Amino acid sequence: MIEVRKAVLKDIDRVYELVNQYADEELLLPRTRESLIINIQSIFVAEEGEEVLGVACLAVLGQDMAEIRSLAVDGKAQGRGIGKILVEKIVGETKKLGISKLISLTYQVAFFKKCGFDIIQKEEMPQKVWTDCIHCPKFPACDEVAMAITF
Repeated sequence: MIEVRKAVLKDIDRVYELVNQYADEELLLPRTRESLIINIQSIFVAEEGEEVLGVACLAVLGQDMAEIRSLAVDGKAQGRGIGKILVEKIVGETKKLGISKLISLTYQVAFFKKCGFDIIQKEEMPQKVWTDCIHCPKFPACDEVAMAITF
C-alpha cells in the first residue's frame, strides 16, 4: 500500500536520485542535496514498505500562489497512480495553507490535465518567473507548459 508522508533526512539521497534521474533526461530541473535538505519541510515522499517510490515538493511563491515541483516517480512504479496520489497531497497541503492557486511548469500536460490543472500563460505567474525562472538555464526560452489549478 502506498503511503505519502513528509520527507525526513534519511530520504534525501533517494529523493536526490529520483529527481536527478529525470533531470538527466531534461524532464525536471536538477536539485542539489543541499537544496533538498534546506527545503525538506516542503518535500513529500510516497513509499511502499520501506521503499521511497515517488517525490513531490510544494514551493510557496506568495500569498496566493504555490508550485508543485520535482514530481518524480520511480520508473518501475509508474502506472500505479503514485504521481496522482502525490499531486493530490500537494493540492491538499496548498488548500490547508489557504493558497488559492497551484501552478506547475511541466512537459506532462495530459497527466496534469487529468489532475484538474488547466494550461495558463506564463505571464499569469510573475512570482515564479522572477523568483526562479530568471536563474534557470532555459530562461527566457523555456519550453515547459505552464499549468494551474485554482481553488
